[in-house]
Amino acid sequence: MLVALALLSLGALTAVVAPRLMARARWPEREPVVALWVWQCVVAGVLVSFALSMTFSAAAAWQAVRGHVFAPAPQAVVEAYALAGYGPWSAVVAVALACAGLWSGAMLLREVRRARRRRSLSRAELLVRSPLLDGEEPGDERLMILEGPRPDAWWLPGSTPRLVITTAALVRLKGRQLDAVLAHEQGHARARHDWLLHCSAALANGFPQVPVFAAFRDEMHRLVELAADDVASRRFGRLTTALALVGLNEDRGVFDPCRSQDGPVPRRVNRLLEPVERLTAGRRLRLTAAAALVPVVPLLVAFVPAIGTLRP
Repeated sequence: MLVALALLSLGALTAVVAPRLMARARWPEREPVVALWVWQCVVAGVLVSFALSMTFSAAAAWQAVRGHVFAPAPQAVVEAYALAGYGPWSAVVAVALACAGLWSGAMLLREVRRARRRRSLSRAELLVRSPLLDGEEPGDERLMILEGPRPDAWWLPGSTPRLVITTAALVRLKGRQLDAVLAHEQGHARARHDWLLHCSAALANGFPQVPVFAAFRDEMHRLVELAADDVASRRFGRLTTALALVGLNEDRGVFDPCRSQDGPVPRRVNRLLEPVERLTAGRRLRLTAAAALVPVVPLLVAFVPAIGTLRP
């Protein structure tokens, strides 16, 4: 049994089938947090499959790698994998997958650097728009209010996370609507949604021809907003959160009757105003457990020959 080939096929099959199944599913909008978990497990399963395939291919191609991979294993286990029968293609597969792994790491590093650069520029811009007074020292304030004609609010991640809100938003939003906006942004911060966006963007930009990574990026952008909306609506109500969304975005033309109302913001508002019943706790648990098995399956495939040697 060529384990490396089986793992490579499993990773490719997961990358093709999982996005199609998720696209047909209707429950992700009802349970965005569960959907975020499922997507992470799917991508982890693809990456684990390819990483293990690279490992076994390299072990078949080079004795030095084989000595490290199977160092603690008895000879019967090594023989069960039949590494000598992999053929000359094993080196090609190992090098190709290793290059893909290095490229993924480089893309992630580039995305992190870009995010840091954007944060630095944003903080510099904030300092220009809200300069320190004489004798005032920069502190670790969690909230910054800016003069601005457009209602807006956003969370600026970093070593000192900061919530920024404009004066127009303070005027436009009434009562608990402002609290809902703050809860929405705090939901992003607590769940570290920025890291999900960075990782998904790195994979999609590094491998633009791989549909699963593009779908992963697009769904992360959509689902993190739905998850943060749910955080706000659970605390301050769906109507209040929907009105806050309208207040922040009505000047941007997204609710123009001449434009399509199928955009992200109108869909979020409609979702809040026309709620559907959540999945039962049992179904949420089953989906979570099933998703957790996706990255486990490649490990089981990798250990099948070794487990076979344990039989009497």
